[in-house]
Amino acid sequence: MGIPIRVLIIEDSEDDALLIARELKSGGYDVKFQRVDSTSALARACDSQDWDLIISDHSMPHFSGTDALTLVRSKSPGTPFIFVSGTIGEETAVAAMKNGAQDYVMKGNLKRLVTAVQRELRESEQRKERERLQKHVQQLQKFEAIGRLSGGIAHDFNNMIGAIMGWAELGHEEMAPGTKARERFRKIREQSQRAAKLTAQLLAFGRRQILQPHKINLNLFVREEMSFLGKVIGENIDVRIVEAPDLHVIHADPTQIQQVFMNLCLNARDAMPAGGQLKIETCNVPIKEQLGGADAHPAPGNYVLMTVTDTGIGMDEATAQRIFEPFFTTKEIGKGTGLGLATVYGIVKQHDGFIYVYTEPGKGTSFRVYFPAESGVHEPREVIDNSQALKGSETILLVEDDDGLRESVQEMLRSLGYRVMVVSDGKKAVEVFRENADEIQLVIMDIVMPSQGGLQSYPELAAIKPGIDVIFTTGYADEAEALVTHLEKGTKFLQKPYSLPKLSQFIRNALDSKRKT
Repeated sequence: MGIPIRVLIIEDSEDDALLIARELKSGGYDVKFQRVDSTSALARACDSQDWDLIISDHSMPHFSGTDALTLVRSKSPGTPFIFVSGTIGEETAVAAMKNGAQDYVMKGNLKRLVTAVQRELRESEQRKERERLQKHVQQLQKFEAIGRLSGGIAHDFNNMIGAIMGWAELGHEEMAPGTKARERFRKIREQSQRAAKLTAQLLAFGRRQILQPHKINLNLFVREEMSFLGKVIGENIDVRIVEAPDLHVIHADPTQIQQVFMNLCLNARDAMPAGGQLKIETCNVPIKEQLGGADAHPAPGNYVLMTVTDTGIGMDEATAQRIFEPFFTTKEIGKGTGLGLATVYGIVKQHDGFIYVYTEPGKGTSFRVYFPAESGVHEPREVIDNSQALKGSETILLVEDDDGLRESVQEMLRSLGYRVMVVSDGKKAVEVFRENADEIQLVIMDIVMPSQGGLQSYPELAAIKPGIDVIFTTGYADEAEALVTHLEKGTKFLQKPYSLPKLSQFIRNALDSKRKT
């Protein structure tokens, strides 16, 4: 069998069309061709399928090659078009190539046809690959722009949500059990928590999350997650896990990887309403050379591949090209936000990974997620109990530039029994700290503030009182790399918005761990 090729031949002579097909077969092609000799037949043929190659005579009794070329270019601008004619002159041939033909071959010299076809098919594939890469780069640029916008919006929303959540929790605790007021505060708190999850998805898509990475073995991680997800996925779906032995670890934020895994599995479940199979595979993948553009494919190196495959309804190409766009969804109104796979995309990219989707209508979908491989062993996740608020009596310096959130957090800290000093920016924080360093046992400080942010203020505080405990907070951080350096030194980070119990746990962990040392 030769190389399969679909050829549309525009030719009034059936014998000449057969000669062309025979010449291509002798050159190693498995030719499937259709001959047309009129405008209407050509239009129908172009609409009926995609052709690999179009070959046309130039002079025909009722149809000219020039008209054929014009029609083809209006319907299939990228398909290679070659004139094969016994009468075409050099000037006419040059004009035809200016109008979009790739080459011309004289019927008396058909031996040159195979070489011309090989060249044009090769160049056509190169053009398609350039177009694919260009579309991919444009999509990345669009995602980056949307990500910056959504990250900024999420930052402002997180401050507002944090203030609402704080006041709701304080009101809930102050009301007597069983009262309508307490129940109303509980509902406000629940809605603020839902809003917080939405902004977290926006931050993840925009790659504005602060990552707190650990070394993760995806085999152990998948097993642990499936113990919780199994009931949610449903009994009508057969879950199969294929683990690679000696799997490398990845350096990633467990909470973020949980979001990736959960979203992919739940999407697979939704694609199989009548049941099916969900297959999760892991393996080590070495990539030896760059494939295509730097923005489109993984750089050379060792990767850990996690594949999530379903036997569901699949997607057409148009849908597959848009699935990572934020707010794009194929689900009914009210059934999804359209942020699930956008979140997955952002998290994977922020971990220097790559994600690809392979799908076909009626034949299921497979997501392949690549993470850079690391050396080392799996690090268990730290579990913090946020079920109850822990109290204390120490003095805390609160540094927060948002007025509403600052007032709310101040009252939260006072309700826990702490003495609170409050300032609105980093410069004032340094001044107040210098005057009260002996009293202040802990600083809670926003990262992004006007005049001077938290990361710029931290060295000055540490110079005044070495070893001072600081909990950094933010809705997102453009200074993520600098913060990760502080996190590696043991500094703590609390993502906004945070609940009263979570805030209290972070405070006690910081203060009590210092006493133990």
